[in-house]
Amino acid sequence: MARVVELSYYPVKGCAGTSAREALVTPAGLAHDRSFMVVSEEGVYRTQRRDPRLALIRPAITADGGRLTLRAPGREALHLEVDTSATRQKVDLFGTPYQGIDQGDAAAAWLSDVLGARSRLVRVPPEHDRVTDGMTPGTSGYADSCALHVISRSTLDLLNRKLTERGSRPLPMDRFRPNLVLDGWDDPHTEDRAHRIRIGDSELGYAKLAIRCAVTMVDQHSGTRAGPEPLRTLAAYRRASQGGIAFGTKYAVLRTGRVSVGDEAAVTVWGESEV
Repeated sequence: MARVVELSYYPVKGCAGTSAREALVTPAGLAHDRSFMVVSEEGVYRTQRRDPRLALIRPAITADGGRLTLRAPGREALHLEVDTSATRQKVDLFGTPYQGIDQGDAAAAWLSDVLGARSRLVRVPPEHDRVTDGMTPGTSGYADSCALHVISRSTLDLLNRKLTERGSRPLPMDRFRPNLVLDGWDDPHTEDRAHRIRIGDSELGYAKLAIRCAVTMVDQHSGTRAGPEPLRTLAAYRRASQGGIAFGTKYAVLRTGRVSVGDEAAVTVWGESEV
């Protein structure tokens, strides 16, 4: 039996996550997850791939989503009243055009100072209707793809054993930025085969494997690139059949509800792994 042992949401795409004991699962994932995004002045998304210092920014958002606070080492905290009514602007996420609501010059100046590059902050509009791909279609905010990212502890334990065998240091779970961490499955990568899961009041449908990128090489506490691990080790045993290096699984939301740390993850449909 697997249970939820960690819950995290990421109010600003690419920035630090917020741990929770309980969270609302919306059609787009955990409430407030990736509902904001840092973009260039041209509206192109910023990511830890190019801007690893995003990891140093620690957002906090009120339960109603009306007030956002941004903190970073050595900077005074910035408190923002979230704007959901301003003119929509075009933003670019992986080459796909979306709309964003700019959060003003104070946020832009603060982020530009922290990142050392001219930046602005946008919010997902209430009418955002993105459709995500995979075996189970769904929606999400400004996440890379699907609504929820799930990893089991046994999956990370296997990787850390392999890293240690190579003489490298084990890595913390936050290097992979999951929304839900499950414990209780003895076999690593069981999440690859869990194609429908009931957790709390919610139900999740398997969408696809999580294909990993250079963000996994960023130390989430220092905001610096610390590669080549884990990609070097993962490449030796986690090549997905469709290409890329897989670690963790993406899900769409079939039924909304509340999830809590300690909830059982009951698999109702099993499938084959794509690795």
